[in-house]
Amino acid sequence: MLSSLSVGLFGLAVLLPSTHARIPRLPRQVSTPQFINATATNVSSVALSINTKYTSLRNTTAPYLYGLMHEDISHSGDGGIYAELLTNRAFQVVPYGPVLTGWAPIGDVRLTLDVLHPLSDALPTVLQVDIPANATGEVGILNYGWWGMDVSPQTYNASFYVLANEPRYFDNQTTFTVSLRSNLTGETFVSEQIGPVKVSTFDYTQLNASIVNTVSAPNSNNTFALTMDASEVAGQTLYFGLFSLFPETFKDRPNGLRKDIAQAFYDMKPRFLRFPGGNNLEGVSVDTRWKWWKTIGPLKDRAGRPGNWNYFNTDGLGLMEYLEWCEDMEIEPVLAVYAGFSLDIWGQSGTDWPQDRMPEVLQEAIDELEFCMGDTSTKWGAKRAEYGHPEPFNIKFVEIGNEDWFSSTYPRRFTFMYDGLKAAYPNITYISTAYNENAEYTIDIPAGAYWDTHHYEEPSYFLGNFDFYDNWQTETDNEDVGVLLGEFSVYQLDTPDGVVNFSNPADVHVFYPRMISAIAEGVYALGGERNPKTVKLSSYAPSLQNRNWYNWTPNMISFEADPTKTVLSTSYWQQLLFAHYRGTETLPVTNTQGDFNPLYWQSSIEEETGSVYLKVSRRPHLHALESSL
Repeated sequence: MLSSLSVGLFGLAVLLPSTHARIPRLPRQVSTPQFINATATNVSSVALSINTKYTSLRNTTAPYLYGLMHEDISHSGDGGIYAELLTNRAFQVVPYGPVLTGWAPIGDVRLTLDVLHPLSDALPTVLQVDIPANATGEVGILNYGWWGMDVSPQTYNASFYVLANEPRYFDNQTTFTVSLRSNLTGETFVSEQIGPVKVSTFDYTQLNASIVNTVSAPNSNNTFALTMDASEVAGQTLYFGLFSLFPETFKDRPNGLRKDIAQAFYDMKPRFLRFPGGNNLEGVSVDTRWKWWKTIGPLKDRAGRPGNWNYFNTDGLGLMEYLEWCEDMEIEPVLAVYAGFSLDIWGQSGTDWPQDRMPEVLQEAIDELEFCMGDTSTKWGAKRAEYGHPEPFNIKFVEIGNEDWFSSTYPRRFTFMYDGLKAAYPNITYISTAYNENAEYTIDIPAGAYWDTHHYEEPSYFLGNFDFYDNWQTETDNEDVGVLLGEFSVYQLDTPDGVVNFSNPADVHVFYPRMISAIAEGVYALGGERNPKTVKLSSYAPSLQNRNWYNWTPNMISFEADPTKTVLSTSYWQQLLFAHYRGTETLPVTNTQGDFNPLYWQSSIEEETGSVYLKVSRRPHLHALESSL
């Protein structure tokens, strides 16, 4: 059958209002975009005819079109979706050496950092707590969390390692108390005792406690405390390492994800997760690249690394945790592997691996895939089983590097990595991070592979490129090459020259996604939906921002320690709606009256149920759609 409908001036899009939109204090000359004038003067209607009869005119939609991109930027990992509540939990914070950031004494104790009694090779620095012989009352330490911590009715899991200094140990029993307290009033909301225990003077002992809490703190300005009675420990020295405090996590996964943020992602119905980056894959230097093998195994064996975004990464959210994230959300991993390029000094070329050393880089990637997919008879498959997951994961997509258009050597590096990986794992779809962005070259992307393209742009860019992929494969002679819209968002408002200014002038920079952000991004997404043979995957970026410490704006979701202050932006709702409402096959739509601009549309059908979806977005105002079927 043929269905027809009449679309009025304003069209339809179900998008929610923006939050935290900032009004420029000192506006400068900003152009009035042409689309605003167009919508102010265009009073005609658009009539659409949707063909639901002739199945030969349909195309299969891209099954993995909408997904997530994550790297640890703006404390989106540590202090974000990685649910650990304690900051500087293992005294890894750099740049100039371990520090006591986030910690404070309780009572009459002296806190210092010690490297003579390491917890492990990976975590050599521990907290030395000296209790004077004349100490009385409660003594111990507290942690302020990641700009506070949420205290709400749930069960918290606390743990720490402890060792006693033998010459100063009295061979007695010690009771440890862990508690959650207000940093404003000192009120203790909940506490739990561990022991009494006899602390070893030879090996570290890990102590654990479940803290069952039934109260809600009035705010997130709270602390975690570990205390002792001075009568039991006066005159002694104790060493503590790798503290941890986890709330209940998404899908109850140990060492897992913060519930509210993960649930917001899950509610979007994403189909993939691209990880671990992003710049954070490449490293500030070659040595600080994301070394996947150092992010697996027990936490006490993970040293962490200086991240690319000016803070230390604990690597608690490591390769296994990313794969389990995918498993728990029932989505496909898009695994980015290091490809021999690190950023080094920003704004310059960076560091490229010499060609004669590239076999080392290739072997790292092959070993990583063996860890993910190898059976337990393999070296790395056995390691995965040892760490709790004997069943192999399934990797369908591997991205070779990240944004390698910064590098003049990517053509040789990509070819080397692609050939080696394809030979080892021929059934994986490989993704190039560059095509024609670098003026020095154009990459020849192999048939069956994808190109990852990134766009942080003005609204008019996305609106003007609605039809960019209509004939892209033919026009560029890439008939069998797919596209990953790996990172995109409206970064600033339209300006006269149309050039994005990454110094973020306040009058045009978009600090939080606005309504026009969601509309422009939605129009761009419609362009992807109508070209499923070309556009295979897409993801908004960056996805997460801790509002207390961030490198980049705007972001899809912003948050604080208090889950009630998590903000789901207009861009989030656009992504959610588009991911929820799409079919398995495209439907031809004929505009019998009117044309694209200011209205844009795309239709699909769910073959099993017969449900028909029509998405219409209008720039820049949205009103109701009047239809008759």
